[in-house]
Amino acid sequence: MAETALSAPGAAPPAPGPRAGGLDPRYLIAFLITVVLVVGQWRYAILGGYERLATALLTCVTAELVLSKLLRGRIANLQSAYISGVSLSLLTKPQGRLLWPFVLGGLLAIGSKYVLRHRGQHLWNPTNLAISLLLLTAPNHVSILSHQWGNDLATNTVIWVFGLAIAARVRVLHVTAAYLAAFFAFAALRTALLGQPLLPELAPLTGPMYQLFIFFMITDPRTTVASKRGRIGVAVLVALVEALIRVAADNHLPLPTAFLAAPPILALAIVGPIAKWLDLHRGVPARPAR
Repeated sequence: MAETALSAPGAAPPAPGPRAGGLDPRYLIAFLITVVLVVGQWRYAILGGYERLATALLTCVTAELVLSKLLRGRIANLQSAYISGVSLSLLTKPQGRLLWPFVLGGLLAIGSKYVLRHRGQHLWNPTNLAISLLLLTAPNHVSILSHQWGNDLATNTVIWVFGLAIAARVRVLHVTAAYLAAFFAFAALRTALLGQPLLPELAPLTGPMYQLFIFFMITDPRTTVASKRGRIGVAVLVALVEALIRVAADNHLPLPTAFLAAPPILALAIVGPIAKWLDLHRGVPARPAR
C-alpha cells in the first residue's frame, strides 16, 4: 500500500512521497501495520512468540540492506522490509516453534523484488508471493493466520478506522472499496446459488488475514497497474478468482491446501502479476530499476 497517483498508461504508480504540509504517506503505512501488530498482540497474542517477529524483521531488513547495496550500489529505504517482516510474522503460522519459515519467507519476499523483475519493476507483492509459496510448498508445516481475533467489535473498529483513514490519505481507498464491493457481490451470488445465509460468508472480512490483505497487499503501488480504472478492475478480478476458488471448494474439487487456507492470497498471486505484466506491455518503455 502506498500513494497511487495516476500516471501514464503502462507506468507504475509513483512511489509515495511527502506532500506539502503533510507527513510522508510511507510513514502512515508503517504506522498502520504497527497498529495491527500492537492491537493483535495486546488483545490476542497473535504472534505466537516475539522470536518470530525478530526473525522475520531481521531477515527482511538484512536481505534488503545486502541486496540493495550489491545490486543497486545504494542502501534502499527499509520501510518495505519493515512492512514485509511484520506482515510475515503476523500471517505465517508454522507448526510448533519452527523459525525457518520466517527466514525463508523473508528471503523470498525481499529477494523477489530484486530477482523476479520485468521492465524494471517487480510483478508480485513481496509478502503475497512469499506466503503463497510457503503455503504451496510446505502445507504440513506452515498455515496462515485466520480468525485469531474473531469478530471482536472493539478490535475491528480500531483496525478499520485507521485502515480506511490511511487508505484515503494515501489515495488507495478506491482499490480497497472495489475489492470489498466485489467480495460482497460474489458472496451474495454464491450464497443465493447454494441457499446459504450471507453473514457467515462475510465474516472473514473481520479477520486479520483479510484486513492485512485489503490494506497492504492488494493496494501495493509497486505491483498495481497504472490507471485508477485498471486498479479497480484488477481488484474486482481478484475477488472473482477468490469466489471461484471458494466455489471449487464447495464442490469438493481437488485443490492444493493453500487455496483452501487463503483464497484471497492465492487469487492475488495469480491475477496480480498477469495484470502487471500486461500493463507493462502497453507501449511504454521499460523503466530503470529503483
